[in-house]
Amino acid sequence: MPAIKLKSTSTKAPDGLDKEQTKAKTATLLKELDELQNLLYAESKHSILIILQGMDASGKDGTIRDVLGNLNPQGVTVQSFKVPTAEELSHDFLWRIHRHVPPKGMIQVFNRSHYEDILVTRVHKIIDDKTARKRMAAINDFEQLLTEHNNTHILKFYLHISPEEQNARLQERLDDPRKQWKYNEKDFEEAKLWNEYMKMYEDCFTHCNHVPWTIVPADQNWYKEYLVTEALHRTLKSLKMRYPGLKK
Repeated sequence: MPAIKLKSTSTKAPDGLDKEQTKAKTATLLKELDELQNLLYAESKHSILIILQGMDASGKDGTIRDVLGNLNPQGVTVQSFKVPTAEELSHDFLWRIHRHVPPKGMIQVFNRSHYEDILVTRVHKIIDDKTARKRMAAINDFEQLLTEHNNTHILKFYLHISPEEQNARLQERLDDPRKQWKYNEKDFEEAKLWNEYMKMYEDCFTHCNHVPWTIVPADQNWYKEYLVTEALHRTLKSLKMRYPGLKK
């Protein structure tokens, strides 16, 4: 991948893109995804791993709800990675991740992922650059393992919002009673580290791109949902899946 500079990458849809037409395209793709997921599950030759990364309030939960919420729940699982437990810390940093990779026929979503171990840990000086480079190499090998040995197709999305949009969404969590359950006082403290996070994300894109990243402008939910839906739809269509015949 060419070097990505997030500061010069738009967080909005292209000028002139019609919102209603784009939402209609998304609706059509979502209907087709239902059949494609059924094919994936029935054929059971491939698996899909969707990795969602982004700053707080970038819309990871909403993406899961609006893109994958209408699919058969038997074929989709979601895993969110929080602060490691004592047991997890007693293993290598990928141990807790590998336990949740998708078996054939399944779509697995990581709401945050193994990339937290080279992002948050670096911003807060928990690991040094030398350790981060070793972890990046391990991540590349890990993703290659999944791709080559389990037919896992990995889609990595960075949901790219502006600091202004993030601040507005975090403020909503304070003001809107329906969203106050999402409020975490630490979010505003993390937001102050914006520039450092951008630097670490850019380094991540440069050194962990054996499976390429998709930078998703995420200030407008309708455009974000379209891009993620279209990428998943395109990937599933490319597999040329067929229903298996009668079992012998």
